[in-house]
Amino acid sequence: MTMDYQGNIFRPPSEAYSILLQVTTGCSHNKCTFCRMYKESRFSIKNDDIIMADIDFAAQHCRHQNRLFLCDGDALILPQKRLVKILSAIREKLPWVTRVGVYANTKSIRRKSREELEELRNLGLGIAYMGLESGDDVTLQAINKGSDSARMIEMGKKIRKSGIKLSITVLLGIAQKIRSRIHAEETGRVLTAIDPEYVGALSLMLTPETPLYNSWQKGEFYLLNAAEMLEELFIMLDNTELSDGYFHANHASNYLPIKAKLPADKAATMELISRALQGKINLKPEAMRGL
Repeated sequence: MTMDYQGNIFRPPSEAYSILLQVTTGCSHNKCTFCRMYKESRFSIKNDDIIMADIDFAAQHCRHQNRLFLCDGDALILPQKRLVKILSAIREKLPWVTRVGVYANTKSIRRKSREELEELRNLGLGIAYMGLESGDDVTLQAINKGSDSARMIEMGKKIRKSGIKLSITVLLGIAQKIRSRIHAEETGRVLTAIDPEYVGALSLMLTPETPLYNSWQKGEFYLLNAAEMLEELFIMLDNTELSDGYFHANHASNYLPIKAKLPADKAATMELISRALQGKINLKPEAMRGL
């Protein structure tokens, strides 16, 4: 007997050692031009009996893992009563679990009231992961993100005010060269407005069978090189002010791994990027990058 997994399972890098409890399949949006993570999975909510059986399995076999992640692409979109039931069962049967994480987007956050989010927090939901990708509205529309920067700020603040920690991902290179600076500056603006606990910057890697990959093959999309990605990261960090947060670019896709606590490490990290741009620090070889 094992836990029930349907389709491809994805989780944030920071949830590598978490119990992975699949409560939905696919992604409720599933229209971003750069992503094919859930293209083969139709969005659905799994049967409660299956979910509860998986929690029972975890109670027997996952006693050394103190974090749990609710898969798949947007588990926060579950009706409140079902989420409360799931989190309550986790608290009862997995009392050693200290934090539950979940992917979230503006659509699912908007559907929850402040009181409902606080209820979920009190039941153990400790962190939400939201893909911002860009703070530039032109870029957000081009990649079919389904939200604009104002909504991103509104929903990001809503999560933060509920007491749930927020981790935001941004995507270097997604705006091409023509809007690179605007993308970097506007993303910094939005991150500053939300003030999340964590920011993760990824460098764009084109995935076959996505609209963006097809555009690149036709010569309609320009993929930034390593130096251009670093320049964008420099500008983005320069425009980002966090009161007490982490700005990481240590994902496998990045050419220069950085891990900064803001505001304390900002100046030193920008100096590090500057030295890399001057050729004084070796970058990760292309063959070593990964999604």
